[in-house]
Amino acid sequence: MGLRRIVLWDIDHTLIDTRGVGRELSELAFERATGLRMHRQAKIDGITESVIFRETARLHGLRTDRDDFGRFAQALTEAHAQRAADLRERGYALPGAAKALDAVAAQRGWVQTVVSGNVRAVAEIKLRTFGLDSHMLWEAGAFGEDADERSDLVALSLERAGVQAQDAVIVDDTPAGAGAGAANGVRVVAVATGRSSLEELRKAGANVVLSDLTDTQRLMAALRRYADDR
Repeated sequence: MGLRRIVLWDIDHTLIDTRGVGRELSELAFERATGLRMHRQAKIDGITESVIFRETARLHGLRTDRDDFGRFAQALTEAHAQRAADLRERGYALPGAAKALDAVAAQRGWVQTVVSGNVRAVAEIKLRTFGLDSHMLWEAGAFGEDADERSDLVALSLERAGVQAQDAVIVDDTPAGAGAGAANGVRVVAVATGRSSLEELRKAGANVVLSDLTDTQRLMAALRRYADDR
């Protein structure tokens, strides 16, 4: 049997919570890349790392280009690698995340990957730190260095995976993720484990909204529904 379904996972507040470590590492990388301390940060929920860096730099009176972002992305990756132990100690995998990934992996003909505003190297470190990386088909994912807009990341992941929109489901905790799915005709199962409410996620275009990932049977029922609804 060939590929029947690809599940596109968000990371932060969908699978893990860094409990403030992520912000600290962004501050460190920003200073390394720009020479300035980061006093404010632009909106981050569902936003790609390239846009967060550009808009944060603007708040500090800086105009940046892709080379500047490249230096920031490298500094951010190095900071996560250096502070992996701290990330593991203070952060955590969200309840039900590991079991959900295992359940998807057990489905014949299904694969899963990451569509995230994180740069790929950081995404890999984050999931590896919490033991959530083993099932991911990384080459089919899309990341913060690939495009500025979340909807473009979804389109790119579909292209890399060689699948149509009807063969994919997004799992995400943000209105931006839900909207990116809707813009590409991809079904969205949203989880209210971040800063957005159930109603906000529904209004953004999510097809199913769950409180969290702890009910594996309910999550899989939602994913199977879309796998069979073709």
